[in-house]
Amino acid sequence: MDKSNYLPRVCDLELQEALAIMGAVLIEGAKWCGKTSTAAHIAKSTLFMQDPDNARSYRQIADTKPSLLLKGEVPRLLDEWQMAPTLWDAVRFEVDKRGLTGQFILTGSAVPADNVTAHTGTGRFARVLMRPMSLYESNESNGTVSLSDLFNGNREIEGISDLSIEQLAFAVCRGGFPASVGKPDRAALRMSVDYVEAIINQDISQVDGVEKNPNRVRLLLRSLARNIATMASTQTILNDVEATETSISDKTVSSYYNALRRIFVVEPMPAWSPSLRSKTAIRTSSKHHFVDPSIAAAVMRINPDAVLRDFEYFGLLFEALCARDMRVYAQRNDGEVFHYRDKSGLEADLLVQLRDGRWGAVEVKLGNKQIEEAAGNLLKLKEKIDTDKMRDPSFLMVLTGGRFAYRRKDGVLAVPIGCLKY
Repeated sequence: MDKSNYLPRVCDLELQEALAIMGAVLIEGAKWCGKTSTAAHIAKSTLFMQDPDNARSYRQIADTKPSLLLKGEVPRLLDEWQMAPTLWDAVRFEVDKRGLTGQFILTGSAVPADNVTAHTGTGRFARVLMRPMSLYESNESNGTVSLSDLFNGNREIEGISDLSIEQLAFAVCRGGFPASVGKPDRAALRMSVDYVEAIINQDISQVDGVEKNPNRVRLLLRSLARNIATMASTQTILNDVEATETSISDKTVSSYYNALRRIFVVEPMPAWSPSLRSKTAIRTSSKHHFVDPSIAAAVMRINPDAVLRDFEYFGLLFEALCARDMRVYAQRNDGEVFHYRDKSGLEADLLVQLRDGRWGAVEVKLGNKQIEEAAGNLLKLKEKIDTDKMRDPSFLMVLTGGRFAYRRKDGVLAVPIGCLKY
């Protein structure tokens, strides 16, 4: 594998840190998101389980004497290990026997069934979740505003994004799959279409060995794409599918959705549950999101020109793009991303909360005209938080598709997605 053209990833340091303290590291994430390249960049030897010349032999060895597949210079990469699930317990045993850190890197684009391994790997394995590239990783965000700096108290920001609305529309449709970054426009846009077809016709059935109806999978993906960045109910999704597919149960839809989660295609965003000053009812439903906004665009069969003609849907896709990037940046800061909405309709599209309790609220707005209203909503949310039980927010941010990063007089930050980094 050619390492000379490798684009650095935000999780590179996380992988190195994990190898320094654990015997093995599992990198999980969507197919084509760059797990193998990232692991191979640091690995000293590699076993490719999908190698067509040797895959059958590897599986046979894994069933008889898996320790043979673990021999090699460390850290040793076992790519797509779930094709031979016995490797998990073999690695766990080998880590115990050697008593050393940094021995193995495993990558997987599907979560195996719960009963395929005898042990969880607790104490031997670190886990690193990898997503498609953020705009900073694809060199499209200039990174003049750092999420880490904001959490550390530096809120005197300034910056100018280089991304136009047209470029953002293209970024949404192309997505963050490394193989599409830097390619000619036509080829780059084709990647997500091919990705979706692979999901529908192959990947979703392979994850659990249960054959799934491709038409039903397509209809489910279309409904999720139409309802991206919303809290559409299960019944709404079911009604969408049944509008074309008359005989389908909610159990079937649920099983298909769970399969999509296991291959890291969908990544719902959970609701945030803060301590409030009053007994305000908080919506607890998750928001629907794909791991990359290009999946929604490909499912809906739209290109950048079509996105620019429908600014309402563009706004939802832009929120999905921001959610993807913020999740990448939050993970590097040991944080997670949520959303907030209460019964009064007050909401924040993204809530970033770190493990130590620090948090920041974000409203996503594609255009500059909506910044004033968004800033007002964030200030209202701040007033609702019970600061006797929680910290004050580290920042309030309107994440935009505009050009200029600055701090408003009310303290709310306006930040273009083309300026943000971890």
